[in-house]
Amino acid sequence: MGGFEGHLFPGLSFFLYGLYHAGLLSRAMICKSPVQHPPRRPWSKGRWTTLRQMYYIGFLKILCSCILVAQELNSINWQLVLISKKHHQRDFMFRKQWQHLTLYMSFFLSGCADVVSQNLLPKRCVVLEQGAQALSVCLSLPLMVSHLQDTEGVELQAHMLLIQAMFLLALVVTVELWAPNMLLIWMLKAFLYLVTGSWLMQIGFMLYKPVSSYRWMDDDKNDIAFATTFFCWHVAFGAILMIWIYGFSTLWYCHLGTEA
Repeated sequence: MGGFEGHLFPGLSFFLYGLYHAGLLSRAMICKSPVQHPPRRPWSKGRWTTLRQMYYIGFLKILCSCILVAQELNSINWQLVLISKKHHQRDFMFRKQWQHLTLYMSFFLSGCADVVSQNLLPKRCVVLEQGAQALSVCLSLPLMVSHLQDTEGVELQAHMLLIQAMFLLALVVTVELWAPNMLLIWMLKAFLYLVTGSWLMQIGFMLYKPVSSYRWMDDDKNDIAFATTFFCWHVAFGAILMIWIYGFSTLWYCHLGTEA
């Protein structure tokens, strides 16, 4: 995830996925549903009816993963090499790019699991979806920790804060495997996806396109301290956004109930 686009696009994907889960959470709370994912309705006949009944979140995961892979390969001019044997030595090449591709492919597999469970199996297998999701998030942790190599100052602080959010997210999606119908778990998952996504986008702006047009200085303690302050603002923003989504969803469902 090097460069501005390498932080912006993955962060936007995490953030939008968090909005999706926040919407599911609000619907489950308002409709007093005991499960976050309602059982799939029987397929109706007709080409267009089938398309309307399909779940598209898995396809969107696959599409986002493919876009991220293409962006990563384009950053190295599509010349991806694993091992170089120059001067009779074995040298691993493009270590960060391979880490990024591993991360993207894990989310690609999560999208494939969603498509199979939601659209192909006779009965939806939520455990399969949650297991693939937990695997992809847990794989991201060691990859992000390895990204701390050769970093310092503001970049190091920003990525350490990102790892904290992703660690909590990995913990939550793992616990969800044993407690799939707990309201608190759903809320924490949506909230942490929002925080992770928004902070990842913020890192891109901080390191590559600062809004003030002044670079953040690695040797300035004030800059390092304000990186933590900005992260706390993102946490507060995520909480406020969750409340707003619930309030908006309540008004929306009440409006639909009035019309009915």
